Amino acid sequence: MTDPTAYLSHLELGQPDKTYLDTNELIINMGPQHPATHGVLRVILKLDGEKVLGTECVIGYLHRGVEKIAEHRTYAMFNPYVDRMDYVAAVSNGLGYCEAVEKLLNVEAPPRARYIRVILTELNRMASHMIWLGTHALDIGAMTPLFYTFRDREEILKIFEKYCGARLTTHAFRIGGCLYELYEGFEQDVKQFLDFVPSKIDEYEELLTTNRIWVERTKNVGKISGADCIALGVTGPVLRASGVKWDIRKAMPYSGYQDFDFEIPIGQNGDTFDRYIVRMQEMRQSLRIIRQAVEAIPTGPIMAKVPKVIKPPVGEVYHSIEAPKGELGYFIVSDGSTQPYRVRVRPPSFVNLQALDLMVRGSMVADVIAVIGTIDIVLGEVDR
Repeated sequence: MTDPTAYLSHLELGQPDKTYLDTNELIINMGPQHPATHGVLRVILKLDGEKVLGTECVIGYLHRGVEKIAEHRTYAMFNPYVDRMDYVAAVSNGLGYCEAVEKLLNVEAPPRARYIRVILTELNRMASHMIWLGTHALDIGAMTPLFYTFRDREEILKIFEKYCGARLTTHAFRIGGCLYELYEGFEQDVKQFLDFVPSKIDEYEELLTTNRIWVERTKNVGKISGADCIALGVTGPVLRASGVKWDIRKAMPYSGYQDFDFEIPIGQNGDTFDRYIVRMQEMRQSLRIIRQAVEAIPTGPIMAKVPKVIKPPVGEVYHSIEAPKGELGYFIVSDGSTQPYRVRVRPPSFVNLQALDLMVRGSMVADVIAVIGTIDIVLGEVDR
C-alpha cells in the first residue's frame, strides 16, 4: 500500500518551481469546459513536461443543491429530484431513495414490485455501462463504439418509454413499490432484448479487447490497489477491478437480489484495462439477472399499503444500493413531519473521483483523459 499521507498531499501551488532540464514546472487547467471531463469538472494539473506531478479536482460548477431542496419538499415530492443526479442511471437513484424511505416507514415493497424494480434497474445498469463504454472509447480515440453502444442502448430506452413515458430521467418507482403495472408485451420486449444484445457485447469486445492501440492506452494506466481503494472509499467496478470482491447486491441484498444467481466479476491489476473488462462482464451478469427475473415475475399487487401523506416516525436511516458506478447511499433524518429534516446522499462519482490524483501521478497528460473516463463520473452526481 502506498503512503497514507499521499492522500493528504496537494499541489503546493505556493512553493517555488523546481527545474528539470532547464524547464519550469507548469500548472494548467483541464476544464471546466472540456469534452473529456464528462461535465463541468476542472482539473488543475501540475506538469513536468508531459508528466503529471499532481492534480487537484475543483468541483461545484453545477451547484445543484439537491440535499437542501429535500428539506423543503415532502418525501414524495422529492422523489423525482434524485433522478436528476446520475441522469444516465436515474432508475438506480430512484430505487435507492424509495427503499431508504421504505426502511424509515418500516414497509416493504410487494414481491411483484421488487422483481419489476430489479429488471428495470439492471436494464439501467446496462444502459449506463453502454454510455460509459461509448464515451470512454471516444475519449481515447475510438469513434465506432460510440455509435454501436448508443444504437443498442436505444432498445433499453424504448422499454423505459413504453413503461413510464420517460427515456432519460426515468421516474419509474414510488415509495412503497411501483406506480405503473407492466404494459402488455413487456416480458416479450425484455426477452427480445436479452436475445439481441449478447452478440452486440461480443462486437464491442472484438473492436477493443485485443486492439493494439486500446491495449497500449489502457494496460498499466491508472493503476490503484485494492487497499488504496478501500482507504479512499472507492466502490463499484473501480474497486472490483482492483481484486476486491465487494458488491452490495451480494453483501447486503436488497429488492430481492438474494433470489438471483449471478457472479461478481473482479480484476487483478486495478488498471484501466481491468476496469473495462469488469464492466463488460457486469453487462453479461445483468443479462443473467434480468432473464431469471423476467421468467419468474410473481403475481399480486405492485404497491404496499403506504399512507397518502407520508409522515415517517422520528428517526434516521442509511440505505445503500449497488448503482452502476458504485455504492449509492441515502441518509435520511426524520423529525416526524411530512418533510425530511436532513437528507445526505453518498454518491459513488463524488467519492470515486478523489482517487484520480493517486491514479494519475507519474503518468502522461493523455492518461489523465483515460483515467477520468474509466472512473465513470457524472457531474450531476458529483455536484449534487
